[in-house]
Amino acid sequence: MKERLESIKEAALNKLNSADTLDKLNEIRVEFLGKKGQLTEVLKGMKDVAAEERPKVGAMVNEARETIEAKLDDVKKALESAARNLKLKSEVIDVTLPAKKNTVGHPHPNNVALAELEDIFVGMGYEVVEGPEVEFDYYNFEALNIPANHPAKDEQDTFYITKDILLRTQTSSTQVHEMEKGKLPIRMIAPGRVFRSDEVDATHSPSFHQVEGLVIDKNVTFADLKGTLAVFARKLFGEETKVKFRPHHFPFTEPSAEMDVSCFKCGGKGCRFCKDSGWIEILGCGMVHPHVLEMSHIDPNEYTGFAFGIGLERIAILKYEIDDMRLLYENDARFLNQF
Repeated sequence: MKERLESIKEAALNKLNSADTLDKLNEIRVEFLGKKGQLTEVLKGMKDVAAEERPKVGAMVNEARETIEAKLDDVKKALESAARNLKLKSEVIDVTLPAKKNTVGHPHPNNVALAELEDIFVGMGYEVVEGPEVEFDYYNFEALNIPANHPAKDEQDTFYITKDILLRTQTSSTQVHEMEKGKLPIRMIAPGRVFRSDEVDATHSPSFHQVEGLVIDKNVTFADLKGTLAVFARKLFGEETKVKFRPHHFPFTEPSAEMDVSCFKCGGKGCRFCKDSGWIEILGCGMVHPHVLEMSHIDPNEYTGFAFGIGLERIAILKYEIDDMRLLYENDARFLNQF
């Protein structure tokens, strides 16, 4: 029995000395000390040992177990220490290496243009107001003097959710919400996303952005509208910019007009950018229709106002000389990094 225990102990110690991983170490532990291990088998055979010899054999078994367990513990600590040192070595940071360059984003061309627009109008005392993108038909059409049978309703190719709920086709609906509050005078712009069922091409998209402006006060005239928009154009495109107004028709304004600015590329002489006309169409505007005021419970005999609508993408395309509106939404870093 003594010789057998010595043989088991020696075999265990030899294997432990050659163990080079924690997995192998665990295999050796199971082989010698597990439920079916060699030393455990010796303990199971104690019933066959003479009673007077059992204490002596038991002490020998315990001594062998303690020796193997002590060696197991030493080897485990050594392997864990080696693994920890290897990991630390592999994770060492070489502070002499060049730092990794962080790629930092920047505002989208639309946001750059919008920030400039807002700065101009806020500087003139306007408030920036937001409204819902999902709107009631009443606010998007009826309250803007576009009743159910009006042809303008067909022209705008609306995305309807239900009969009475739709995706707004213009941010003018925000103006109605503001007028209904009854807090006069009003001087506001309403930037936001709008939706129309248009085919995607270089100048059209089913989702784009508008900036609507509204002023309501006593004794507001068309001259105030012209002066405001002239200042806006000079601030945006340069102090030499000229403006002209052409008669037009919008259901919610009367009289209505479209405003052109002198080409800021050629100074009005005519070039490819302005199609040799010297002028670029920039926005629609007009005096708020009296019926629109009445629908929002504002007395048109006491108050007048003007409104204008600017296409944000159009401003970005003109200001940054972008040929195709689709470039603004394709998320091509090579294009966006230019701004």
